[in-house]
Amino acid sequence: MNYKETTAWMFNKLPMYQQQGAFAYKKDLTNTLLLADHLGNPERKIKTIHIAGTNGKGSVSNMLASVLQEAGYKTGLYTSPHLKDFRERIKINGQDIPEEYVCRFIDENKPFFEAQQLSFFEMTVGLAFDYFVKEEVDIAVIETGMGGRLDSTNIIKPLVSVITNIGLDHTQFLGTTEVAIAGEKAGIVKEDISVVIGEYTNDTKPVFEKVAHTNNAPIYFVQDEIHELYPSDLLGSYQEQNQKTVLQTLTVLQKHLEISEQAIKEGLLNVVANTGFMGRWQQVHTNPVAICDTAHNKHGLTLVMQQVQRQQFDVLRIVFGVVNDKDLAEILPLLPKKAQYYFCKPNVPRGLTAEELQAEAHLFGLEGRVYHSVTNAYDAALSDSAATDFIYVGGSTFVVAEIL
Repeated sequence: MNYKETTAWMFNKLPMYQQQGAFAYKKDLTNTLLLADHLGNPERKIKTIHIAGTNGKGSVSNMLASVLQEAGYKTGLYTSPHLKDFRERIKINGQDIPEEYVCRFIDENKPFFEAQQLSFFEMTVGLAFDYFVKEEVDIAVIETGMGGRLDSTNIIKPLVSVITNIGLDHTQFLGTTEVAIAGEKAGIVKEDISVVIGEYTNDTKPVFEKVAHTNNAPIYFVQDEIHELYPSDLLGSYQEQNQKTVLQTLTVLQKHLEISEQAIKEGLLNVVANTGFMGRWQQVHTNPVAICDTAHNKHGLTLVMQQVQRQQFDVLRIVFGVVNDKDLAEILPLLPKKAQYYFCKPNVPRGLTAEELQAEAHLFGLEGRVYHSVTNAYDAALSDSAATDFIYVGGSTFVVAEIL
C-alpha cells in the first residue's frame, strides 16, 4: 500500500475515537502491552516526558520539545490529533515521520494488528515508540490522547510527568466531575517520578497530593511558584500559564539533562519554527485579522473568548462548528452575543449539522447563517468583512484543520 492507502486503512478499517467517538474508546491497556511486547518494548529504550491534562497539552509538549531541540537533544514529539496530515503526530526535531516509515511499519505488523483488533490510537502509539527507538532519539515528549490512567501512552516510565489542568471534557469516558477526571489524569503519576501540576482547584489538589504521596512522587504546583516569563512566538494570553508549566518542568528536567537558559530562551521564542506547531491563536489572514484556535471545551473556550474580546474591531465575525457529542449548553453561553455567526459542520462523521448548531445557538441569543462547509463559512466571513473587522474560527479541532 502507498501512504494514502495505508492511512486510509488505518482511519477506516480500525476504530478511532477522533472519527467515531465512544465506539473507539477502550478502557484497557492489554492491547497496548501486547503490542509493546510484539515490538520488543521500545518504550523502555528511550527517555521520555509524559504530559496529560484537559487543555494546554499540545502547547506544553511543543514548547518543551522546542527547548530540548535548542539544547542540542535529538527530540521526539508525539501528539494528537493532527490537523492536516497524520504524520504531524510523530516528529523528530520538528520533522514529520516519513511516509515510507509509516507504510513499512503498518505493512510489517498488519497481521498482528488485525489479529488483536488494535485501535487506531494503539497502533499509532506503537509506531511512535518504534520510530523513536530506531532513530535513536535522546528524549521523547509524549502527550496522552485522552485521560491518563488507561491511555495507551501510559506504559512509559518518564523522567517527569506533567498534568496541565483539569476541566470537564470527554465526560462520557473520564467522569462527570473534576475530581473524577483528575483521578484519571493522575494515573500517569509513577513511583518516585516527579510530577508537575500546571493548575489545580480546591477540589483537584487533594487528588493530586494523594496520588503523589502514594507513589512517593515529588509534586510541584506551578501556580504556587513564581516564574519570570520569556518572549514566545505562541500568542494568546492563555499561553502564559502553559509557559509557567513548561518552566517548572524544565527545572525538574535540569536534574537529568543539561538545559541552559539560552536554550530555554531560544526554544520558547521559536516553537513554531522548531516544531511546526499549528492552530493555537494562529493568524491566518490580515485586513481583516482572522484567528483560528482549537479550543473546544468550556475551560479552553473561556480563555480564548476573553482573548477575543480584548481585540480591537468594528464587527466581530465567528466561524463556528462542533462535533455532535459536545455539550452545547455548556459552551454556547461562553460565546459573545454581539457577533455575526457563520455556522458550519466539520467534515467528519461526528460533525454536528450546521442547522442543528444554528437552532441551539439561537436559544442562547447567538444569530447567524448556515453554511454547508467550513471553507464556505470562512470565505463568506472574509467577503462580508471590512479591513477593521475581526474573524475568529473555532469550536473544534476539525474546523481549524479545514481552514489550515
